[in-house]
Amino acid sequence: MTAETLHTGPLQRGLKNRHIQLIALGGAIGTGLFLGSAGVLRSAGPSMILGYAIGGFIAFLIMRQLGEMIVEEPVAGSFSHFAHKYGGGYAGFLSGWNYWVLYVLVGMAELTAVGKYVQFWWPDIPTWATAAAFFVLINLINLSNVKAFGEAEFWFAIVKVAAIVGMILLGLFLLVSGQGGEQASISNLWTHGGFFPNGFSGMLLALAIIMFSFGGLELVGITAAEAAEPKTVIPRAINQVVYRILIFYIGALTVLLALYPWDALLLTLGTAGDPYSGSPFVQIFSLIGSDTAAHLLNFVVLTAALSVYNSGVYCNSRMLYGLAEQGDAPRSLMKINSRGVPVLAVGVSALVTLLCVGVNYLFPQGALELLMSLAVAALVINWAMISLAHLKFRRAMQRQGVEPSFKAFWFPLSNYLCLAFVCGILIIMLWLPGIRMSVFAIPVWVGFLWLCYRLRARLLAKAV
Repeated sequence: MTAETLHTGPLQRGLKNRHIQLIALGGAIGTGLFLGSAGVLRSAGPSMILGYAIGGFIAFLIMRQLGEMIVEEPVAGSFSHFAHKYGGGYAGFLSGWNYWVLYVLVGMAELTAVGKYVQFWWPDIPTWATAAAFFVLINLINLSNVKAFGEAEFWFAIVKVAAIVGMILLGLFLLVSGQGGEQASISNLWTHGGFFPNGFSGMLLALAIIMFSFGGLELVGITAAEAAEPKTVIPRAINQVVYRILIFYIGALTVLLALYPWDALLLTLGTAGDPYSGSPFVQIFSLIGSDTAAHLLNFVVLTAALSVYNSGVYCNSRMLYGLAEQGDAPRSLMKINSRGVPVLAVGVSALVTLLCVGVNYLFPQGALELLMSLAVAALVINWAMISLAHLKFRRAMQRQGVEPSFKAFWFPLSNYLCLAFVCGILIIMLWLPGIRMSVFAIPVWVGFLWLCYRLRARLLAKAV
């Protein structure tokens, strides 16, 4: 693609209802559930089910707040746009660039997870090599056109959904029929140290890792600018979040933990010295002797990680486009090709995400936990910005006498509840030695962006 073929123009509305619904669904199912749940299990035991329910409830409230805004104004880079419009220039700058970094980190984490899933079949292949191979493949898909991205994500999500439903049904069959073995019993949820084996505090500490699982739900906001009928499909996708959480998190984890004692499962997961060396979902079916199910499920969790990374590539390029559109990034990032793809924005995001290969080469065992903790720190900022922007958005609507068509629940109480929750997550992270540094990195990151914002303002003033 040569520079002469690029031009500045609007993004194409090539995402149809089925694409948006499955993108929203796929964003909730990835490494946070399939691999991150290993770390959650270590901290919370069976009470992880309650932890995911709490995290999912807060995520749903924030999604409704975001949904109210994007239905009224379906624009590219929605988080940054609303923060900029209702919170001021720096708020928009911070929100946009923070979300871009968040999905760079999520992309790195997903590529790392892909390497670990491949090692289930071929243990000698290093994670950095697998990450590099799939990095190239997914970016090529995103460089074609938005419809190709939508189709790829549609089928990725179909595989994930079908597999999780199949896993739940298979698990229920093994429990009811007795073919899961003597150890398979619903009593596993409370007989091995109780439902709270590490106390209620164990479940609270796990919330920091659980948050990572829900970090992809906001992707619906990014798709708004390329959705064919945003005022219809966006509310439908957001309202289904609660059902997805109940089925794919609470349902799947309940069945999973009933099939095998959680403490015995934890021992097998930690044999390699890395608690994230394998997926608990895959490991359980392998332990109960269902090798075919284990191999199929490993393929599914691999697909899930690729799905989230595919969404991340799309998300980051559109966020950069939105930042460029409002003047917070170089205008050249608005350049699109003849197929409507912002190729320069895709390329910049890809170059930074490529650091993942180096991280996995240098820290093959600790890479995933490091990346997840940094992503959670960025997610805390993102969720806080959404709730704060929504507070100001609703008040602006009230002053104008406008009644939003897709209202968030319990305004403004839900906003303050969500803000209190993310503050609590920061406190929890300070108690965890492995991820404590991520909290200390937040003020440094916010300060760095402030300096960048001031520098940009000074350069613009000189240009005028």
